[in-house]
Amino acid sequence: MTLVGLRGSFEAALKCDLWRVREQNKLCDAIEYALLTGGKRFRPLIVMSVAQALGNCDVKPAALAVEYFHTASLIADDLPCMDNDAMRRGEKSLHCAFDETTALLSSYALICAAFEKVHANAKLCGADKGMIALEQAARAAGLKGATGGQFLDLFPPNYDADTLLDVLNRKTVTLFETAFVFGWVFGGGDLGQLDSVRKTALHFGMAFQIGDDLCDFEQDLGRITSNYAVALGRECATKAFYEHVVALDLLLKELHLEGSGLKELKELLMHHLAPASSA
Repeated sequence: MTLVGLRGSFEAALKCDLWRVREQNKLCDAIEYALLTGGKRFRPLIVMSVAQALGNCDVKPAALAVEYFHTASLIADDLPCMDNDAMRRGEKSLHCAFDETTALLSSYALICAAFEKVHANAKLCGADKGMIALEQAARAAGLKGATGGQFLDLFPPNYDADTLLDVLNRKTVTLFETAFVFGWVFGGGDLGQLDSVRKTALHFGMAFQIGDDLCDFEQDLGRITSNYAVALGRECATKAFYEHVVALDLLLKELHLEGSGLKELKELLMHHLAPASSA
């Protein structure tokens, strides 16, 4: 199945799941708004692409889980007490479109729904795989992952390169790691190769974030920001971007994933982000 086909399959599964739990109230309206107002779906497509390459596409619950975790983190990050962003993907942020209380509860609800989906995929694929996925998800969402990363981003002890890389690893890379691990584990991959799978996620996630920061270079220049390109310079960031892409290619070959939808995702990454590196 092509990347377009995988995305269509995911969107259908998402709408079906939203319909399944739908109640006529503002909270459900807010959750739908947050999930259906765009997004490239990189993370759930990684889950499905890895599993497809391994010959097993029965990972839709895990793909939904990753998207729910991701959306929950965006809702929280946009709140006035966090990054105070009024816009998300060209639309009003959830707390602006609804209210802060509803936004916060939407984030809570999506985190719970994500863990429910991990459990659902474990029932399909086995409790042992479910335990690995559960540990991965909890770590990526917790103090060593997105929660700790957001705190460090808001209250950095300094603005040096090590702190910046720690923020990027916790806030961005850990969720990409979850996507790769879910696809590999629930897709039937060799568990002995999980270290290589995590390294693949590291290089994909760092290329994604550095490229994104290069795109935002001009608007972030002169501001106190966790933008990698601003902190280290455009030339250094560009070099790092391509180094991560090269390392990613090597690991995709090692894991026999180079012919999967991940190749299309990498090309999409290059198409959208690489031009900014030469701006």
